[in-house]
Amino acid sequence: MRHSLPQSHQFYVTAPQPCPYLPGKVERKLFTALQGDGACHLNDVLSHQGFRRSQNVLYRPSCAGCSACLSARIVVSGFEPSRGQRRVLRRNADLERIARSPWATETQYGLFRRYLDARHAAGGMADMDMNEFAAMIEESPVRSRVIEYYRPREGQARRELTAVCLTDVLSDGVSMVYSFFDPALDARSLGSYIILDHIRLAAESNLPYVYLGYWVPGSAKMDYKQRFQPLEIFADSRWSLSTETDTATLAKRRGDRPAISEQVAAIELPSTK
Repeated sequence: MRHSLPQSHQFYVTAPQPCPYLPGKVERKLFTALQGDGACHLNDVLSHQGFRRSQNVLYRPSCAGCSACLSARIVVSGFEPSRGQRRVLRRNADLERIARSPWATETQYGLFRRYLDARHAAGGMADMDMNEFAAMIEESPVRSRVIEYYRPREGQARRELTAVCLTDVLSDGVSMVYSFFDPALDARSLGSYIILDHIRLAAESNLPYVYLGYWVPGSAKMDYKQRFQPLEIFADSRWSLSTETDTATLAKRRGDRPAISEQVAAIELPSTK
């Protein structure tokens, strides 16, 4: 199904699929193509309205009768690591961060496969081959970086790739598109460390936010995101602190989502002037 807005932006809706976060629910996504000279600006503008990038597409959940997915971002200036998060930083103090242009390697793919096989063997990306992985990393029409983390090998000069995050650079923050890490190193809490280091990276770049994607209150897979405070969520067409938002009330209003045509009409697009 296609919906059009002025300025030649066209929005589409995916077919219903089982929700990966809430059992018994069905997901649909509203999406538009991300291409051309204005791709970076469009990525900025729609990210500020709760959209998320996947390769050359920007999407936002548009599920009938459910508004559980909430776009979330960390407010960098107010963040203070908890005692547990400080321990995570200390455990990973030996890691070296290297930011590269978005280019896929076989070493990255090997780590990606180990991560999927251990953590998401039944997920939608489980069958992704090297070519598809390369497309995920390299098909970016916006300013993106591959952030790699290396750890030293005992008794060897060669370092070992330990974690990777595909990261977009927005006008007001960094957006963590997809991350993966060595599943054998549970004690390091690498998933949390990647987020903590992106907070540090945003602060170093004088950017106010770290965009985390979607948070689903009540989903065990997403609970970790609320441990990074202050956390803002996008609901009712505005950003507000999660601690000041009644998510229980939002959950009760899951059947109140506007029709697709109304959602599209409410989207603010970049000016063509």
